[in-house]
Amino acid sequence: MTLFGDGLEAAVQKAFTRPAPKSAGAQMRYLVKQLKGTKAVAQLLRVSQRTVERYVKDQIKKPRPDLAARLEHEVKKRWQPQIRARAKERAATTGGVVIDTRARIGYTAPIGTTDDARLRHLTVALPPQYAARLFDAQEAGAGDQQLKEITAEALREVYFQDGGRRAGSLEEVRFTDIEHLEFDL
Repeated sequence: MTLFGDGLEAAVQKAFTRPAPKSAGAQMRYLVKQLKGTKAVAQLLRVSQRTVERYVKDQIKKPRPDLAARLEHEVKKRWQPQIRARAKERAATTGGVVIDTRARIGYTAPIGTTDDARLRHLTVALPPQYAARLFDAQEAGAGDQQLKEITAEALREVYFQDGGRRAGSLEEVRFTDIEHLEFDL
């Protein structure tokens, strides 16, 4: 599970205008239509082509838990691509992204300052340029570590340095022991 990637994905999914298909048969039919065939869906979900065909015809109704999770994930990943793109574009150009987190956050600063990491609960609106960087990195296949670094840099700029009005000598923000992380557009 990728904490940051899944969090960004969940934020984008809140923009959906219609719910994604719920039943296994409807989800399977949607994937078959998107991928233009049962063979591609079978390879994607790591099941036989015959199994996919049986779900499409509603001969099987209840997938095992691991298949149900993969099926739901793949459907949501492809659901309403234009609305998904519009939500990302809006966040990256005008709206920004809001992060709500409870984590151990500290920083590297000059000697004589209190830089001990402590548990903080922050809800911070990140400007559009950071939303753009997060979504671009996610699209490029960045891992959680890279997304975490971008988020830490954004928190340094927006929360600790208040856009350059304070803590100018702050060098690096450490973002660890994440208990809760949620993004919103």
